[in-house]
Amino acid sequence: MKLIVGLGNPGIEYQFTPHNVGFLAVDRIAEQCKVEVRNRQCRALTARAVIGSETVLLAKPETFMNLSGLSLRELVAEHDIKPEADLIVIQDELDFSLGTVRIHRNRSSAGHNGIESVIGALGTQDFLRIRMGVAPDRKIEDGMSYLLSPMKKAQLKVVDQMLDLAAEAVQVIVNQGPASAMNRFNRKPDEEKD
Repeated sequence: MKLIVGLGNPGIEYQFTPHNVGFLAVDRIAEQCKVEVRNRQCRALTARAVIGSETVLLAKPETFMNLSGLSLRELVAEHDIKPEADLIVIQDELDFSLGTVRIHRNRSSAGHNGIESVIGALGTQDFLRIRMGVAPDRKIEDGMSYLLSPMKKAQLKVVDQMLDLAAEAVQVIVNQGPASAMNRFNRKPDEEKD
């Protein structure tokens, strides 16, 4: 079984903020699989689904972003998940422009507090991450304030397309493996014209 975790903050006030695109991606995957992420276990909302022929557990930690690792550690232990083979974490990424989707494995947190918490709790950085770009096209003074503020209508349109891409990336990872997904989603825009 694969564990697919979206990072974010619980609470309606955070729902459509850049920091919550991980939660939104899990909701999009759940919608496509016709399940609802609403079971409570291991300090997370979860749902079982099937992607291709693989059973997956979708999860949204309720521990708040900076303590995401607490919930993940419990989920990994409860379901006997091997992070290096069976864990996919979906996160926001302020270093990538809005709409970008990249897949990485075995990387440092790059200053992302949620990922920092996950690495600390699991004792490894060897797991797959889908990084969803949320950087605005203008310079911002306070990154945290931006990440926790509701997105504008124009941004939400771009995010909607990005959620479809992230859901597609998960399908490719589960059905064809991480290498296929990285080859497909980590191309630069100018390479995609070939």
